[in-house]
Amino acid sequence: MKVIIYFGHHKVGSTALQAYLARNTLELLRHGILYPAVESEGMSHLLAQALGRQDTPDLGCMNLREPHNALGFRMLASKQGGGTPAWHGALPGLPAMLSTIRNQVSVLQPHTVILCSEVFSNFGAGHEDLIAKLRDLFPDAEQELYCALRQPDEYMASWFGQRLRFGHQLRPLDGGAALASAKTIHFNYRKMVEPWTRIFSNARLHIRNYDDLLTAGGSVQDFTAQAGCAFPEDLPHKGPANHGLPRAAYEIIRRGNHRLPPEEAKALREVFLKLPAGELPVRNRDVELFGSSLRSQLAEAFAPVHSYLSSLTGQAAFFPAIEEMLETRPVPGPQATLRLLESLDPAQLPSPALQSFVTDLQQDLCQ
Repeated sequence: MKVIIYFGHHKVGSTALQAYLARNTLELLRHGILYPAVESEGMSHLLAQALGRQDTPDLGCMNLREPHNALGFRMLASKQGGGTPAWHGALPGLPAMLSTIRNQVSVLQPHTVILCSEVFSNFGAGHEDLIAKLRDLFPDAEQELYCALRQPDEYMASWFGQRLRFGHQLRPLDGGAALASAKTIHFNYRKMVEPWTRIFSNARLHIRNYDDLLTAGGSVQDFTAQAGCAFPEDLPHKGPANHGLPRAAYEIIRRGNHRLPPEEAKALREVFLKLPAGELPVRNRDVELFGSSLRSQLAEAFAPVHSYLSSLTGQAAFFPAIEEMLETRPVPGPQATLRLLESLDPAQLPSPALQSFVTDLQQDLCQ
């Protein structure tokens, strides 16, 4: 038996890959590939599909679509204390979750087991025992690792937006948030990757550049082409992916998360999440969030990490366009934000409080 573990990263198409695996779980299983459930809710949805009670998988169920995120959060919680995210509901304890996976393998006898979670990327930050626990889940199995990484400036911008979307109260990227992230797995990819490669020392390794995923057609196409497993052809690929906030809206949302009551801040985020990308006055790739000086600092800090990745993968440059980290984008962040505010129809704001907030912010930016 082979175990393939996708251990990240965030913001590289993991949601689309998980949706593919969840949508096709039963068909994959018919071909000997197990994307295992870890608790009763996800298992119940699979049973309903098997009995014909559900025509299509309910991908709105997080424990069906992203079962191994639930596993990853439970593994972290079992070590650190605290809870797991509310969107996964009440989860069983870790021994029960691991037993659920083992029982499926014992009964179903797959030739390949796929565990897929961007949450696993956090195990590199001082949780090597959790990596070893996954390795030892099936110690006699052939092992394979897959990880996708995004050029760090683009990743940091995208991850910052994801945190804003979840309501985090943050400093601006050019006001300390970027340099703080530089100490974590969200910038120091060696810190994330190296423990996995060391603990899974005999595993076949796929460390992929996000641009190569895009060239392949997306995360699903790249994973199924690279992983050492014969996937059935003609299974549906397209599925839900994370729809991010426009980068021109970052400062609006950042201030809203700080200043507005939680429900108002959430309503403000929803306004900008619904904006069609084609109608934005400034494209995401044209918004500058760092500034030239900070870009230089980040590029210098990332240089040894990039050398490690290049050596690990046997490439001259893991990120062939790494010099683009030093190139500022054409529209400064404040200017992009102001242009977005000027294009906004006040009727799109669902309350007088949000209309007042946006008006005040617009005046601040004009000064």
